[in-house]
Amino acid sequence: QVQLVESGGGLVQAGGSLRLSCAASGRSFSNYALGWFRQAPGKEREFVAAVSWGAGSTYYADSVKGRFTISRDNAKNMVFLQMNSLKPEDTAIYYCAAARLITARVMYNMSPSDLTYWGQGTQVTVSS
Repeated sequence: QVQLVESGGGLVQAGGSLRLSCAASGRSFSNYALGWFRQAPGKEREFVAAVSWGAGSTYYADSVKGRFTISRDNAKNMVFLQMNSLKPEDTAIYYCAAARLITARVMYNMSPSDLTYWGQGTQVTVSS
């Protein structure tokens, strides 16, 4: 059974940093794209960043480009999101997602409802 477990969320002041982690289990994820989405209160879930399977190309939402960095460790079945220069508008629940044999760009263009594998989410709160 596929399981994704996020960690690393918390409360941070604007301008600060957090590093989110997502541990994947149940199978090898080396041929899965792994990504991060977020959902703020009253808003739809939105794409944040993704990393492709294989060569590991990345894709970012414009709102986080230059501030967030996604990376993966295939040996440990983990994906990370380093978040720097955090802003109050980054406050949301952050979710890890996985999809087989797609690129990061494809994950960006997919509706969240089309993705099968999700974690339970981790809260990130950025105070002003």
